[in-house]
Amino acid sequence: MILVAGSANLDFVVRAHHIPSPGETVLGRDFKTFPGGKGANQAVACARAGGVPTHMLLALGDDAFATPIEASLTAANVQLHLVRVPQHPTGTAFICVSDDAENAITVAPGANEHLQASDLPSLAGFTHLLLQLETPLAAVTAYAQAAKDQGVTVVLNAAPAQALPVQLLDLVDVLVVNEGELATVSAHNGSIADCLESISTPTVVVTLGHHGCCARSQGQFMVQPAFKVTPVDTTAAGDTFCGGLVAALAQGAEMAQALRQASAAGALACTQLGAQSSIPNATDITAFLASQANEPTPSELDALRAFCGLK
Repeated sequence: MILVAGSANLDFVVRAHHIPSPGETVLGRDFKTFPGGKGANQAVACARAGGVPTHMLLALGDDAFATPIEASLTAANVQLHLVRVPQHPTGTAFICVSDDAENAITVAPGANEHLQASDLPSLAGFTHLLLQLETPLAAVTAYAQAAKDQGVTVVLNAAPAQALPVQLLDLVDVLVVNEGELATVSAHNGSIADCLESISTPTVVVTLGHHGCCARSQGQFMVQPAFKVTPVDTTAAGDTFCGGLVAALAQGAEMAQALRQASAAGALACTQLGAQSSIPNATDITAFLASQANEPTPSELDALRAFCGLK
């Protein structure tokens, strides 16, 4: 079983020609609300990937914004460990999505800021704990310590980017970051390979947008080129990757296969609008992988290794 402990937000999404610059007003077009939040997105991605029961620890306010979040998680067969925080609103995110599928996001954490170490349910039966950084760092560290003490694999998506204490990094088995987060966590400005070498976590996975992803796992480097899709909205693509990765690992996949499955899930998430509404299910992922070439070409692998600074 997988336990995701983290944030849940209601996303307010507006589409516009481009993301406004400071001081600029842009006329948008479509406006919709979607259940989101890094933790909730990743829980839905784990559950929809199939094969492993998924639970989530989350905090919500006692307000109307909480209702669609609970409904979306429940519909995805995520079992909830819900902390109700009636004196604070449910978390919200305000997202502008441009015509080229890029986004700008501002989060108001609300109830997410009030998850505490004591809220962690029993870890009996869980194999993996998936964490992010949209909830208090003290709680994240406490959850990781409890999991480590009980032999549960700790996976941390270090997003949003922030410098992390050694105490937390030492508890993490699998660290997932994008390029910017890698630079922040490693406090290094060299190549991706150089940054990876400076982090002691046993396994580090780096998502590289349209380039693909790479990993250093147990001293070995591996790369996975991105699958080609026509993007509509990149919101939750990274979260979908994280959930897909942990679901694959929890089912016993080797890291190379887990990267491939997670990359396929993340690519498909870019082809639909919204956060949880864009996350594919196992059937979608299987069909998509079946439509792709079995292995990347040597030239694709060489190009990605060079981009990462790997020799």
